Amino acid sequence: MSSSSRRAVLRGLALAVSATAVSLPGRASAAASGISYETGGSSGAGRVPPLRQMRGMWIASVANINWPSRAGLSAEQQKAEYLGWLDLARARGLNAVFVQIRPTADAFWPSRYEPWSQYLTGVQGRDPGYDPLAFLVAETHRRGLAFHAWFNPYRVSMQDDPALLHPDHPGRRHPDWIVPYGGKLYYNPGIPEVRGFVQLAMMDAVTRYDIDGLHFDDYFYPVNTTAFDDAEAYARYGAGFPDLAAWRRENVDLLVREMQRRVRRAKPEIAWGISPSGIWRNRATDPLGSETSGGQSYDNLHADTRGWVRKGWLDYIAPQLYWYIGQSNADYAKLVPWWSDVAAGTGTQLWIGQAAYKAGAAGQPAEWSRPDELSRHLTLNEGHPEVGGDIWYNSGDVRDDRIGSISAVVTGHYTRPALSPLLPRLASGQAPERPLLPVARRVPGGVELRILAAGRRVPFQFAIFRFDWPAGPGDFTDARNLIAVVPAARDMRWTDPAGPGGTGRAYYHVVAVDRAGRLSPPSDACRAR
Repeated sequence: MSSSSRRAVLRGLALAVSATAVSLPGRASAAASGISYETGGSSGAGRVPPLRQMRGMWIASVANINWPSRAGLSAEQQKAEYLGWLDLARARGLNAVFVQIRPTADAFWPSRYEPWSQYLTGVQGRDPGYDPLAFLVAETHRRGLAFHAWFNPYRVSMQDDPALLHPDHPGRRHPDWIVPYGGKLYYNPGIPEVRGFVQLAMMDAVTRYDIDGLHFDDYFYPVNTTAFDDAEAYARYGAGFPDLAAWRRENVDLLVREMQRRVRRAKPEIAWGISPSGIWRNRATDPLGSETSGGQSYDNLHADTRGWVRKGWLDYIAPQLYWYIGQSNADYAKLVPWWSDVAAGTGTQLWIGQAAYKAGAAGQPAEWSRPDELSRHLTLNEGHPEVGGDIWYNSGDVRDDRIGSISAVVTGHYTRPALSPLLPRLASGQAPERPLLPVARRVPGGVELRILAAGRRVPFQFAIFRFDWPAGPGDFTDARNLIAVVPAARDMRWTDPAGPGGTGRAYYHVVAVDRAGRLSPPSDACRAR
């Protein structure tokens, strides 16, 4: 998130949410039938919802914005709060969480490189008594949600006194790595040893935990002035660059490119992406830029966000488009098509960072008092197929739902389930095995399905499709036939509460989904009896 946006919401948030017959003849597999799960959509009246869509929210830990709600909570209190956030995500129809686990060169896991985060216990380096990251990942997956680990690469502290860091903190052991600026401490991105170190620190979590994605926000260099004093590093490493800005931009490019290589080698099936400030450059500065007049990430943060996408260095980009439709200096309705054009043909997924924190908030322009402003954003996105979903900042605002803005999004866009996005580079990987659906029987309250996982590995999820009987082979590309996406188990029962009652007739298929989002062929059909 941009620093000004984050500062506007740096507040502790108390949690208030603690938010399963007779088989028909076997049908041909998806591959044999020529079925493509990825085409999304079919003929028919009305808007066809997406079969796949990112629906995520950011859970911020820095300054205890979201979780934990305050430092020093017991392990059991921290766990209960986090489960409440997962309940919220499920209740709002989301399928992913982006959790900040390295907010200030510290760790929410027993890191080999950096101390325990002060936002857990109130004291940097103090053991919280359990492994938070192991708990976060396990509980998130237990609910069928994807876990994206959110890292801040260079921020060291929210205060500027190195003496207040833990005695064993790398910044204390290497004071030459630290740059104070704006009341905070930062690692110096221009020192090669620093760049290598922060990558090792983050990859420690990637290699040791079963995460689904590695995520950066937009904190690289904090400013485009010499007030961020890296003159010594520039003198040592900046030869051959036309100016300080070009050298700094190359340093950030190296971080992004090298992180991609590390992630692909260590965990090729996780997603790697960045959520940058929403304006690359203004058109008045660069003809390739957007029709805007706001802060430019290329110039101000030394982050060539457009270049990263065009060069294929990311699996996804999630620009923070924290402006309303029609805003004069940064119009959401102009930035979405601009980013769509940037992403088109690159294989890089485009997800939009949405400003839930602005809707109905005091001090915001009148346009943010419209309960449907955010819902209108998603409606506009539907006209741009490159947009594969949204991430909401932040979870506290998703919970608070001021003026009903989040409820409007849910009722307008999230009433049906959606599968997680599938990265193009992973689409050809081995699909999970076809599950078994031996029973679909009427019970009080709906139709109960018994679902069995096939093979040695239990898939991540089961996607359940329901079709009218007798209507012929079902369309698995039409998300209107997808009625649920549920956490998988070896042998489970799930009840369709909207199953056909009385003399109504329907049949079901179940599809296994792996962690990358790949789909199995559908099960044999099973008619509700």
